[in-house]
Amino acid sequence: MIKPFREELTSIGFVELLTADDVDRAMKDAATGMTLVAINSVTGCAAGMARPGARLALSGDAKRPDRLLTVFDEQDIEATAQVRSYFQDIPPSHPSFALFKDGELVYFLPRHRIEGRDPESVAADLEDAFNEHGQ
Repeated sequence: MIKPFREELTSIGFVELLTADDVDRAMKDAATGMTLVAINSVTGCAAGMARPGARLALSGDAKRPDRLLTVFDEQDIEATAQVRSYFQDIPPSHPSFALFKDGELVYFLPRHRIEGRDPESVAADLEDAFNEHGQ
């Protein structure tokens, strides 16, 4: 049942990180350029707003991140905890998106700014962040 939820992101180019080591390797590569990390989940707002919003944002005219990474909260617990260690000052939130530029967190879209909105609004927020922080 979880596989389709994962494939919604991997089918559009997100690389799934399953372990803490996967996260650390990917974040080391994220030291240059722009990296979007999606914290995926089985929640209704992930299915109805977050994943469709990401798809729309990445298919639009905005600058596209160099890397797309994802962890699955409540499934890949070790990987999710490790990715959250890269933005410790932000409370856990799923679904959510973290945008890094040259290894530094520059934008975070938490669940409370995803839930109850339409995918187009989520996409617009992501696109604005891509354009603001893109090369």
